[in-house]
Amino acid sequence: MKEFVISEVKAETAVLVGLITQQQSEAKTKEYLDELEFLADTAGAVTVKRFTQRLNAPSMVTYVGKGKLEEIKQYILAEEEAEREVGMVIFDDELSAKQMRNIEKELNVKILDRTSLILDIFAMRAQTANAKTQVELAQYRYMLPRLQRLWTHLERQGGGSGSGGGKGSVGLRGPGETQLEMDRRIILSRMALLKERLAEIDKQKTTQRKNRGRMVRVALVGYTNVGKSTIMNLLAKSEVFAENKLFATLDTTVRKVVVENLPFLLADTVGFIRKLPTDLVDSFKSTLDEVREADLLVHVVDISHPDFEEQIAVVEKTLTELDCADKPSMIVFNKIDNYTFVKKDEDDLTPATKENLTLDDLKRTWMARLNDNCIFISAREKINVDELRDRLYAKVRELHVQKYPYNDFLYEME
Repeated sequence: MKEFVISEVKAETAVLVGLITQQQSEAKTKEYLDELEFLADTAGAVTVKRFTQRLNAPSMVTYVGKGKLEEIKQYILAEEEAEREVGMVIFDDELSAKQMRNIEKELNVKILDRTSLILDIFAMRAQTANAKTQVELAQYRYMLPRLQRLWTHLERQGGGSGSGGGKGSVGLRGPGETQLEMDRRIILSRMALLKERLAEIDKQKTTQRKNRGRMVRVALVGYTNVGKSTIMNLLAKSEVFAENKLFATLDTTVRKVVVENLPFLLADTVGFIRKLPTDLVDSFKSTLDEVREADLLVHVVDISHPDFEEQIAVVEKTLTELDCADKPSMIVFNKIDNYTFVKKDEDDLTPATKENLTLDDLKRTWMARLNDNCIFISAREKINVDELRDRLYAKVRELHVQKYPYNDFLYEME
């Protein structure tokens, strides 16, 4: 009898590339590459090597210098000889069409940048028609200025007098250019159709919001993977998908929550991230409309993340871009069960850093800065969740009285 052996599907391997510049220190580059590795892991790739280079600015031709590109190439060739094929090289910044074309030509492997990697994850995560439409539009926006590199191999083929059939030549244009123009028209047409679909979805969502009745709207916002969906599940007693991956939530989920006798609407939104291009934010406008229309923003922060303060800054910057910075808000510092600190030596006279602060130190610092506008919890371990409910109740009740001053029947039970 013949035996059938089921072999495991091997994960694709990835090499990461980042720059150390005057604007970006070595420590910051390491943090960015850590996040890029997490993105690669979310997309299903295993990181096997990192390359960094110190430059004043990215090379306009190949992002890194020629010597560093050759070093990466030699590493890939050595891995191939050892029968360990490198599946892709991922760059931590967005690459231009010229950079991508030159790098591909030199390395001869799949090249991704941070934006295309995020788009791949978005495409994997999209579940509803709304999210899928938004992702497709974002992909086309990314692809459009990079179309030419797909047809480089067809340039200067075909007849025509002069310089090979380019736009400035006399005679027939080359098939590469013809195909390029055709693809551009197809993509622009498809983008117009997708925008129409999103406009229709926006109308439907606006109608849905009007039909939700006179309730205060609360939106959970924050960096990706800070625990918004876990908090949503606790407060709304729902089953919103949550896992330790980036962009686990793409579709906005809205649930009715009742704390004591007070109902309100709670929305879980897509997480923000560093270096997120404006085109991506624009494509997800209808998702972010829940943020724009919210009466209260609950900014969830992963207190255990070593760079949580920069993540707060990224979210605040994005909210400013959405014209939401002035909305009533509160900060929920989540994952206190994961928080660790490094104790300073008693004879160390250098100033304390955030790594040396205890959780109590951080609490005192932020409470002094924000008064009652912040709270420290662990959604996973359900620490201080009742206090979070009480804080939300107080804030939502205050907003409800302001918004619906004559609708006070909700409080008759008190």
